[in-house]
Amino acid sequence: MLILITNDDGINAPALLPLKKAVDTVAETLVFAPDHNWSASGHPKTMHKPLRADPITFPDGSQGFVSTAPPPDCVALALLGISTRRPDMVVSGINHGANLGYDVFYSGTVAAAVEATIEGLPAIAFSRTLSEDDMGEVVSKVKFPLIPIEIDYPPITAFCARLIQQAMEHGLPKNIFLNVNIPGVPWAEIKGVELTRLGRRIYCDELVTRQDPRGRSYYWIGGSPPKGVNEHGTDIWAVKNNLISITPLNLDMTDHSQLESLKGWEI
Repeated sequence: MLILITNDDGINAPALLPLKKAVDTVAETLVFAPDHNWSASGHPKTMHKPLRADPITFPDGSQGFVSTAPPPDCVALALLGISTRRPDMVVSGINHGANLGYDVFYSGTVAAAVEATIEGLPAIAFSRTLSEDDMGEVVSKVKFPLIPIEIDYPPITAFCARLIQQAMEHGLPKNIFLNVNIPGVPWAEIKGVELTRLGRRIYCDELVTRQDPRGRSYYWIGGSPPKGVNEHGTDIWAVKNNLISITPLNLDMTDHSQLESLKGWEI
């Protein structure tokens, strides 16, 4: 099988090549990644300007592509023919930072997996939560990429490769992809794996207003890092308890219970 690997942290993200190296043990791989960070970009689809995708050679001699496209369009470009061989599966990540609860609606990492699922391919989005040390770095640097000093990637990527192999063997139903979050603690402190549902994120956004030299106001959306409701069985609860969270997500967001309720409206 050929597995397409992308991310939203960009081609220079430190987790990208360790993930590729691990996935190389279970399948052929093709890296097709953005040329810069697209964190919290959601699911953009580029229709109003041209995109570039340039061949790149990695230190192991393998070939890939670096693109001006956002993560979902990296997947689209590969599937539309830039890759001479159509991938059989898409893996996105490993994101530097959690994608828990409502984060999935903002995440470029998850968006790449969604794009693959729309195209009928199995997909997995991998993220690693920020540790307390990482969070200190976020507060002090406030810039991308937010890279911790040192992460022991081999055990993390080995787990990712095992899960990918299981997904290849068992398959995933139509419209379903997996959202995986790995706690930001040393591997020895991880207690296991939990199958979870999405939790409830609490965002602590604040409006920051400033003025440019001409006296016009401009704005930043700032605030402290998001929190979450620590409810048993959710992805937020699992990561809080040093468990790897695996959440199957369905593209069909229809609330079928409300269909009957809406029939009672005078529309």
